[in-house]
Amino acid sequence: MNRSLALFIIVLAAVPFLPTPEFWITLFNYIGLYSIVALGLVLLTGVAGLTSFGQAAFVGLGAYSTAYLSTQFGLSPWIGLLAGIVITAGAAFFIGAITMRLSGHFLPLGTIAWGLSLFFLFGNLEFLGKYDGLNGIPPITVFGHSLESGRQMYLLIWLVVVLAVIAVQNLLNSRPGRAIRALRGGGVMAESMGVNTAWMKIVIFVLAALLASVSGWLYAHLQRAVNPTPFGLNAGIEYLFMAVVGGAGYVWGAILGATILTLLKDQLQSILPRLLGANGNFEVIVFGVLMVLLLQRAREGIWPFLRRLLPQKPNVLAPSSAPALSTRARHTTGEVVLQVIRARKEFGGLVAVNDLEFEVRAGEIMGLIGPNGAGKSTMFNLVTGVLPVTSGEIRFRSGGTLERIDNLPSRQIVRRGIARTFQHVRLMPTMSVLENVAIGAHLRGTHGDISGIATSVLRLNRTEESSLLFEAKRQLERVGLGHLLYEEAGSLALGQQRILEIARALCCDPNLLLLDEPAAGLRYKEKQALAELLTKLKGEGISVLLVEHDMDFVMNLTDRLVVMEFGTKIAEGLPSAVQQNPAVLEAYLGGID
Repeated sequence: MNRSLALFIIVLAAVPFLPTPEFWITLFNYIGLYSIVALGLVLLTGVAGLTSFGQAAFVGLGAYSTAYLSTQFGLSPWIGLLAGIVITAGAAFFIGAITMRLSGHFLPLGTIAWGLSLFFLFGNLEFLGKYDGLNGIPPITVFGHSLESGRQMYLLIWLVVVLAVIAVQNLLNSRPGRAIRALRGGGVMAESMGVNTAWMKIVIFVLAALLASVSGWLYAHLQRAVNPTPFGLNAGIEYLFMAVVGGAGYVWGAILGATILTLLKDQLQSILPRLLGANGNFEVIVFGVLMVLLLQRAREGIWPFLRRLLPQKPNVLAPSSAPALSTRARHTTGEVVLQVIRARKEFGGLVAVNDLEFEVRAGEIMGLIGPNGAGKSTMFNLVTGVLPVTSGEIRFRSGGTLERIDNLPSRQIVRRGIARTFQHVRLMPTMSVLENVAIGAHLRGTHGDISGIATSVLRLNRTEESSLLFEAKRQLERVGLGHLLYEEAGSLALGQQRILEIARALCCDPNLLLLDEPAAGLRYKEKQALAELLTKLKGEGISVLLVEHDMDFVMNLTDRLVVMEFGTKIAEGLPSAVQQNPAVLEAYLGGID
């Protein structure tokens, strides 16, 4: 536990024992309840980039579950908590499986739709009391002590907040947490590193819903009554505002945002009626204007400004030693590793790749060259499963046999031993260099998605984390970036970012490495170092297929070349022979641009 969290806990624990007015205890309680929901939105919206306006409905599920069981059947609130978690998890999984498929503006619209649906469901079900709700909810009992007042509930509410903060921080600073953070950079990169993005979106949607449900359970036993009003769309918008205002990408931003909005609303409700009269809901208007001004001036929220005033240290540190990760067996030098058979890709009437054929052998460096627009990157995307082939076959040697991979998704292809970099660098700019590279080792972890999240939250994954981070550190040192472990990836020069991508790809433990313009942006000495690295990888039995426009780099490095023009192969062979090929000379009109 860091010192900031320890100080935060000490201050919180002291509040109820001080002569604090009951009104302030009530405000603190609501700030705590709102913070729990906002923490889920930090995970869902701020980190993963999935906007939801419907979290208030999940608060309602938790509240109504415990309210109904405790008032109608006399069951313990703790049983109500378990029931709320089970019901919310089932509902969130079902809703998430449908909603998380949406993208763009359809996603927030979808969350508004199901949020309204649950709100009206609460208000129209007879056994839930319709719009009058349920009254007479019993207090929570802890070790025989009944928590009947707000002051007595205070410590339980904030204990849940602290546990939620620790759990979310533990999750984000772990292997599944890095996969969640990679979602914001787009699914292509995450899938290429082995992340099942569709499943991961559903998982974090359920996690955010469960946090909201726990908040609803606490709310029901604090208020001792529930009705649909607090679980409507307006509340959902306010929860999202809390996360955004505090800093949607930061765990502590959830608590800061909940505090600011709760105190601001309270002050506006007391000040504005004295200034403008009691008729009219002026606080909503002023509140909206203040929010717009705030978001214009601080689009990442307020926490980043406060964070700069605090001592900074890396979220994760690379260990000096750790158990080695298992590695895959290398292919025998000279045997066919990749086989492309009449691969064709059409975009409507445009033929981007025209019945292309070539082979890559184990322990060789092969270049795929051609003028801009020749279809080289498209071919890379076909090999790595980013795009499906229109016709033809792509085979890769996995387990001793050449297996068709053109019908597999990217995450299954990288599992078989193919890793790649991108023409346009795809990194998480606010994550450290070390964490970016560690994403490449996602599939080398020992836990599945669900068990991995559970072990990460409880910090039972320390051995695995040490191995993954040590491997990332080793690969960074291998490519010459070992001195930049804790720098933000977005602060690196373009050439360094490309080298970082190579280190990330090497963390996948590939047998075939696909490099899309790796020398672009590199200085002469850096190109020499890259050539030495690739030659070393070749000596270790790793095959390399690269696209590159620097002809001096390509001709001095590759064993064979395939030349493309308008999606068609026009030449193949040794670099010296390809240089003299009339078709190649004509295609380039005297050289590469």
